This record gives sequence, structure tokens and C-alpha cells, in this order.
Amino acid sequence: MLTGNTIDTEISGAHADSDSSAAVDSKPIDHNLLCNIEYIQAILGNSSDLIIKQLHCLREWPAALIYIDGLVDTNLLHVSILHSLIQHPDKLDQRRDFSDQAERLNYLQSDILEAADVGVIVNMEQLLLDLLSGNIILLLEDCTQGLRIAAFGWEDRNVGEPQSQSVVRGPMEGFNENLRTNTALIRRRIKDASLWVENIQIGAISKTSVSVIYVKDVVKDEIIEEVMERLSRIDIDGILEGGYIEELIQDQTLTLFPTVFNSERPDTVAAALLEGRVAIIVDGSPFVLLVPALFVHFFQSPEDYYQRADISSLIRLIRYLAFFIAMLAPAFYIAISTFHQEMLPTNLLISLAAQREGVPFPAFIEALLMELTYEILREAGVRIPKTVGQAVSIVGTLVIGQAAVEAGVVSAAMVIIVSITAISSYVIPENGLSIAVRIIRFGLMAMAAAFGFFGVLLGLLIMVTHLTSLRSFGISYMSPFGPLVPKDLKDTLIRVPWSNMLTRPISNETSDKIRQQQPITKQKRLRRN
Repeated sequence: MLTGNTIDTEISGAHADSDSSAAVDSKPIDHNLLCNIEYIQAILGNSSDLIIKQLHCLREWPAALIYIDGLVDTNLLHVSILHSLIQHPDKLDQRRDFSDQAERLNYLQSDILEAADVGVIVNMEQLLLDLLSGNIILLLEDCTQGLRIAAFGWEDRNVGEPQSQSVVRGPMEGFNENLRTNTALIRRRIKDASLWVENIQIGAISKTSVSVIYVKDVVKDEIIEEVMERLSRIDIDGILEGGYIEELIQDQTLTLFPTVFNSERPDTVAAALLEGRVAIIVDGSPFVLLVPALFVHFFQSPEDYYQRADISSLIRLIRYLAFFIAMLAPAFYIAISTFHQEMLPTNLLISLAAQREGVPFPAFIEALLMELTYEILREAGVRIPKTVGQAVSIVGTLVIGQAAVEAGVVSAAMVIIVSITAISSYVIPENGLSIAVRIIRFGLMAMAAAFGFFGVLLGLLIMVTHLTSLRSFGISYMSPFGPLVPKDLKDTLIRVPWSNMLTRPISNETSDKIRQQQPITKQKRLRRN
């Protein structure tokens, strides 16, 4: 008869001190089943979601099933595991005279249990980790080992359209928070045995599962070794999102520019793997990290490769133009209106002077007020409930802007400059680079207010010098521009047709340089005929 109630046992000293938790690492599984149950209850503090079912139906095989409520598939538990154990009580009793526990466990694992994934656990550290990871634990009397039965059953978000990276053309699939679902989405696109997945756990308390994915025949071995070495150096209590790992493994912390790429789209990750890069998937996060990440990668979008080369090249050039507008437009306006009025046509200069006649602030303060106001509105748009978000955006963009101009606080030209700057910042495909541009913009505005165009040029010189000094997992961040790699320029400012992209980027230092074989030209085809 199976009892479905949790065993309630009075345990003295259930709340052990922090020093006692270290003993879990080396504590073996006791041969006494009740002692093991009491120990697990004590370590987990008699948590209400800890379920322990004693199996009285086995008679000569006293056993217990232990699992965490909410982490396992209860349907699989009852239909597969319990059914297989209850179905063969006589068969189990007839085989109770095993010479050792290994034969006993092997018989259960191979002949009785119908679950697909069953493993052996040898100590309490492994038992607790498997238990808290969503496995069902089967412990037997007079056995110093146990069985781990995979029966994961928590709720997951369905695979749907990416939320943060809109899809213009391409698959409407985005990663979710389930690690195995994310690896499956990648394997659907790369059906090759050379796609390797290595799993590690990071976080002393959270024990977060992290998967490192790469194409073995393409990626350079030194990059894989560097990635695994940096991940192994992480010693932190918990990893709750990929941003933790991104900050801990990047080459340089003191930089505004992202040196680790992240994406919510499986097609983006698959394309990066085929170019010799490495993907890092964190359980619980829909954003996959990609390394190495170069400056040019942040201007590339999957749609660039799904459309004709001429269209993709035009759109990519617009992105680079938007990058410079978002970074330099307010600084240029401040420099011209403050120091270099002679650069403007006379009519435009008179118009700007008339607009600024009633403005009580210099151009720098005026731009600073408008940029700060926009940043506040942008942040409010992210946090505000969706039901009132549209109303706030209308108030922020139309009412406040128009009222500020009519009140003489800012000029109409400044509203235009800030609006163009804000729109341009959204053209950049990757949010990390867009944030860097927003921060740099304030620095360039201050340099322009102090020294005019000379200050802007000085700021750009400092930025370029900093960019050329950055590296991403040993690769120059500004490659293929600096150092110059002419063969890689085919997929930077513009994208050449696929027929001309025969090799993978040399900047990635891949072990296999060939992407595709030389296509048959029209003349060769005619000669064959």
C-alpha cells in the first residue's frame, strides 16, 4: 500500500549552523533509510514542498521516493515510476538475495523502472543537487547509493516571437528561460555532430546550469579553452541572469562598449556559431551570450542575410550613419551655435538666433535639459504599465515639448535635434551599443561646450584610441578595421553577395576558413555544356 503523506519526524537541531553545511560535500549516503530521510529533512529545514513517500508495497525492499513539489512532473511520477514499482512486487521479492547493492540498483534501473533517464548517486552532495534540480530520488534500505530519476515538470514559457529584438524577415522564434529548449532550438538549425554542448554549474548557492556551445570543426581551440577557463574562475553565490557572466568574463571592465554580444534569436546564435564563435546559455535567461564580440557585430542583423546584398548594404550604411548622428548631433549643435556660427548660412543663422532670443540658458544647458528629460521619458516608458504607456508617450513628446518651446525654456531647433538623436539611437540593432552611445553623447556635449569642434575632435580621438585598445577574448575589438583585414571588409560597412563570401571572417581566427566552395560561374557552365 502506498502512503502519499510526507513523513513528519521530530529532528533535534534541524537548523544547523553554516559550518555544518560544508559537511554535505563529503557525507556519504547512510545504509539506514530513516537516517537518510531525517538528514534530508534537516538540511532542507522541513520545507513544505519537500515530499517523501515511503514505499510499503515493496515489502522486502523498504524504499522511499523523495522529490520537490512543483519541480517534477507528477503525471510521470504516478504513471511511469510508481506504476513500474507497484506492478512487480512479487518479482522484486523473488530477487531480494542480491550479492551486493550494485546488482540491486542495476536491476531496478534496467529491469523495473520505465523512466528513460536514471542514474546512480553516491553521496549527499550529489543527492541534494539532483533533488533541487527537479529529479526524483529513490533510496533503499541497506544501500549506500541511490537512484536519480529525471522527471522535470516545471512550467515554461512557450517558444514565441522575440520580445526585445523584432523580426522583419526570418523565423519568428525566440529563446525562452528553459536551458534544454534553447539548446534544442540551436540544434534544429545546425544538424551536425560537430556541434558540441558542454555543461557546467556556476554559483555556490544557486548552482545555475550553464551550457557552452560551439562547432568543434570551426572554432579555434584556444578560444574554447579561454572561455572555459574564465567561466571556471567565477566564484559567486548565484547567477540569476546572463548579465552576471557577461560582466565577469569580459576582457576589460572599465569600458562603456560591450565586448560580449547577447541575442534572443536562435538564428543569430546559429549564424555566429557557423562563423567560429562560442555561445553561452544560462538557465533561466532567454538571452544567449556570444563571444568573441567585435565592434562590427553590433551593426549586423539577421535580416541583412535574408535580403539581397544591395538592400542589406544600404540598410547597414544607414545604421552607421544613425550611430554617428545619435552620438554627435547635440554636440555639433552646441559647437556651432556657441563657437562656430560662421559655418551656417546667413538665413539659417538668423532663424536660429531669433529662436534662441528668448531662451535664458546657453546651448549646452538647453541640450542637457532636453536630453535628461528624454532619458527620463525613455526609462518611464520601459517601467510604466502598458495600459497608460501610450498616453505618457504622447504627453512627453508632444505636450511637454510644445509647452517648453512656447514657454521659451528651449528653442524649436533643440527639440528637432533631440528628436533626431533619439530616433537614431533606436536604429542600432543591439541595445548594449545604444546605451554606450547615450552615455558618450553627454561627454561629447560637454567637450563641445568647452572647446567647440576642437573638443568634439578630441573626444572622438580619445574614443577611437580606447576602441583600438579593447580586445574580446584575445581578438582586436576593431577588427577588421584595426588591424586592417581587407578580406573581412566584405561583411562590414556593406555586405557583398553570398557568392563572394567564400571564407569565414579571418578576424574570428577560425580553424576552418572555408565557408563555401567556389560557385560555378556562367562561363564555366557554358563550357561544360
